Amino acid sequence: QVQLVESGGGLVQAGGSLRLSCAASGRRFSSYDMGWFRQAPGKEREFVAAIRWSGRNTDYADSVKGRFTISRDNAKNTVYLQMNNLEPEDTAVYYCAARWALGSTVSSQIKEYNDWGQGTQVTVSS
Repeated sequence: QVQLVESGGGLVQAGGSLRLSCAASGRRFSSYDMGWFRQAPGKEREFVAAIRWSGRNTDYADSVKGRFTISRDNAKNTVYLQMNNLEPEDTAVYYCAARWALGSTVSSQIKEYNDWGQGTQVTVSS
């Protein structure tokens, strides 16, 4: 099990940037694939991005491709989400999540992630 704490959310104008961080505690952070998900008011939680335990493979939702970048630093037990060219539609609570690194690729499936942070609010004004 790993404990996750997100930070870096806030209010930004459309076109701006934010960098989210997710600090993990617990053992063997490098054994976990990591994902970012988000949930807007009145909507279901959705996949944003994921990164393999090694950092070599990533995946993105179509809506954020080319604007968001996921990365990780296993020495610091931290995963990041760099968000550029933000749009009002990106407004949501953003969650990081951990998935034991099974299989050969990252996953975008919420049900496969066992450990979740408490979330950080991102608000993009038009």
